[in-house]
Amino acid sequence: MVGFLSNILGNDLKCESYFIFSGETDLGNNVRMFLYFLALAYCFIGLSAITARFFQSMENVVKHTRQVVVIDPVTKGEIITHEKVWNYTIADISLLAFGTSFPQISLATIDAIQNLGNLYAGGLGPGTLVGSAAFDLFPIHALCVVIPKAGELKKIADLGVWIVELFWSFWAYFWLYIILEVWTPNVITLWEALLTVLQYGLLLIHAYAQDKRWPYISLPIARDERPVDWVPEETPKQKSEEIVECSEIFNFIEENRDTVDIFSVHSENYRDGSYIRVPQIEEAENSDKLMETELEDTGLLTIWRHQFVYALTVGSQESKKMNNIYTRIAKIFWQLLLMPWRFMFAFVPPCHIAHGWISFICSLLFISWIAYIVTKITDLISCVSGINAYVIAFTALACGTSWPDLVASMIAAERQKTADSAIANITCSNSVNIYVGIGVPWLINTLYNYIAYREPLRIQNAGGLSFSLIVFFATSVGCISVLVARRIVFGAELGGPRLWAWITCAFFMLLWLIFVVLSSLKVSGFF
Repeated sequence: MVGFLSNILGNDLKCESYFIFSGETDLGNNVRMFLYFLALAYCFIGLSAITARFFQSMENVVKHTRQVVVIDPVTKGEIITHEKVWNYTIADISLLAFGTSFPQISLATIDAIQNLGNLYAGGLGPGTLVGSAAFDLFPIHALCVVIPKAGELKKIADLGVWIVELFWSFWAYFWLYIILEVWTPNVITLWEALLTVLQYGLLLIHAYAQDKRWPYISLPIARDERPVDWVPEETPKQKSEEIVECSEIFNFIEENRDTVDIFSVHSENYRDGSYIRVPQIEEAENSDKLMETELEDTGLLTIWRHQFVYALTVGSQESKKMNNIYTRIAKIFWQLLLMPWRFMFAFVPPCHIAHGWISFICSLLFISWIAYIVTKITDLISCVSGINAYVIAFTALACGTSWPDLVASMIAAERQKTADSAIANITCSNSVNIYVGIGVPWLINTLYNYIAYREPLRIQNAGGLSFSLIVFFATSVGCISVLVARRIVFGAELGGPRLWAWITCAFFMLLWLIFVVLSSLKVSGFF
């Protein structure tokens, strides 16, 4: 235990690696570790800032519609309608889950590229992804349970889709254990890596089949009819007349525009009053065209310029209305802290260009860049402190890179009247973590090793990773069992009586602590 504590508090050996300049090595290990942890935290702040831009771009991608011409069987005339390009279930698994998991995916991919030519896989990526799965399942569920107001109940409306997503989520980690311990212990072959990636496609097909209720494939679980499009009640309606002059454009787009439902509403009852129906699709399409015309008249460069003005502006109308001086100071300090990130992210093109795709891709590139910096800082923390890289991955990296997942699920739990999106984002993100986040890096490494050495990829700490998977399975059964019990007792997974909501929250956090402590002790060699 003394050796473990010494590893946590610091390492007597001098670390010759540095982050920016060689003079860092002259500082004490404890000072360097403190500074590197601050840098890591600041990177996570930047990650939260670019996540906001990512969500804005995704909203524009998901709301895109296409014109469909249908022949009326009675009048034989043409009827022009507009349909959503994206199916909400597929958008959940591909855009939302993939995007919120992109920090972990980028980190694991960068770690794999850095280990090219090495017969052993890097441990930073897999450790972060397994730790992120535990963070998604336990702390995010814990917070989502207490997000609804006292007595408010939010349940999963489409159990069929959730069961499919949950099945593939659990199978992902069961599959990971099989290839690590059963088929080829401590070794990953090219076929195993390829099959891991291909299963992501099977998840998409199965989820879409369940959403569309394909016979013989989907589960026979009924759901209420889903409207074409819905927006949360709390969202203010967009009024195009609010765009009066160029100086107000960016604030309008950022603060007052209609927020599109980026989370899937798998099944809603039309009469339950849960959501407000948006205008008819034709009206909405005309409104979109009017908006685009006004933006074109205003000028793209003007809109882009106001992104930089907004990024360099400290204070807002909201902060000026605050009576508490300390709250205002804290808000201004936070904005100053974010200013370098906001200025950097202002280079991302406005979200309405090309239906948001350019902004979407640029946001992912920035996320990848931050993930690269995070990997460098993490290596330095491990070098300076002597802490096992797996321990850092299970804890600090898993929590920091899972921030987009936390934001997405909390927004869904607060704004939407069902628990579908909040819980679906968790289960889908966990699936993406394995099939893409671990599958793609391992595919890169195994393919390189096969071509260069005719050798498979070896896993250096496969025993520790497999043990973490076993602990994850055991604790996740407790988590899902509690959700099922809440469904039976209270009629909903989220919300309910305040006392029981907080008890559930505490239990989920306890499960997470059990996972972190046991996994950290195992990879550190204590049993």
